[in-house]
Amino acid sequence: MGVVQLDAYVLIMRGKDCLTFIDGLSTNKVTSTCTTVFTNSAAKIIDMVDVIDGDGYVALIGHNPYKNDIVQHISTRILNQDISISDASSNNSVYLSTSDIDVPDSVTKCSTFRGMLLVAPKNQPIDITMTEADFSEYRVENMIPHQGFEITPKHHPLACGLGHLVHEAKGCYIGQEILARMRSRGRQGRKLVKLPNPVKDATTIGSTHSLAIVRSDVVK
Repeated sequence: MGVVQLDAYVLIMRGKDCLTFIDGLSTNKVTSTCTTVFTNSAAKIIDMVDVIDGDGYVALIGHNPYKNDIVQHISTRILNQDISISDASSNNSVYLSTSDIDVPDSVTKCSTFRGMLLVAPKNQPIDITMTEADFSEYRVENMIPHQGFEITPKHHPLACGLGHLVHEAKGCYIGQEILARMRSRGRQGRKLVKLPNPVKDATTIGSTHSLAIVRSDVVK
């Protein structure tokens, strides 16, 4: 459908322990470029981040309103690891394209479950061809959760459609025991659904259908 600009932060991590560190704190198995979720001790979401394994650095791309929480969560847990963090948000813009498009060499591009993530220097803007309403329609059609709508600190990853980012055979991380128990018992509480309009308490409203997070026993 096109390209939309995201309200995103760009954190740059350097040091040989970066990927191991992120892997130990988040829900997915992190060995290279991927998407993962940081959760607190109650398994509630701090932020979903796209991890880009670059040349001598690791970039974390997340939702700008959640930046302070994720920085604090990460920074307080760096002990003797070889890791440094800097904020490159002011120097870059982040976009999402619903299809693979050609971009200049200065633009970093990676594939995510939402589409193609594009991180561009401020002096290399990408043409925006999709409105926020178009983006919402695209997300509803494909049941794609987004920060500030479905992905919020009120929910755990399984409830808002991020179960594929919770690795089932992974060791301990903050919130892991709760998520593992939900899965083993088949009781995750709530789940993301797409329903025909009108939808009560919709998280994203589309033209004919909307997304909502409802109790698992309401919609089978």
